[in-house]
Amino acid sequence: MSQKFESTNLGAPRVCSIADALEVVGERWSLLVLRELGFGVHRFKDFQVNTGAPRETLALRLRKLEEAGVIERRRYSDRPPRDEYVLTAVGRDLFPVLTALREWGERHVTPSRRLTDDAAGAAGADA
Repeated sequence: MSQKFESTNLGAPRVCSIADALEVVGERWSLLVLRELGFGVHRFKDFQVNTGAPRETLALRLRKLEEAGVIERRRYSDRPPRDEYVLTAVGRDLFPVLTALREWGERHVTPSRRLTDDAAGAAGADA
């Protein structure tokens, strides 16, 4: 954080771009949808399968991302009506953030989980 930020709160919520950004993309299912878009996934059912998101929750997150201009919905079939989702330029601008989050997770979260999983697997193999 820059030293330009004041350390005291004078009785009112701090104006913060981080908080504003989290209002748009700071929820698990939204971030996982963005991950899937990065992998080339564009259809609702594939998002649902690959993220495990409940149908209603996923629909709400897609709508919110669309309203924020992060993704765009495009019709790919008229009969039956079917849509797919693509990133906008605003959405593509999030990829350095997602990459940093993935790298942080790989460095600080996933390795310890992998070690635990590996140890449990080895214990099961010895039984």
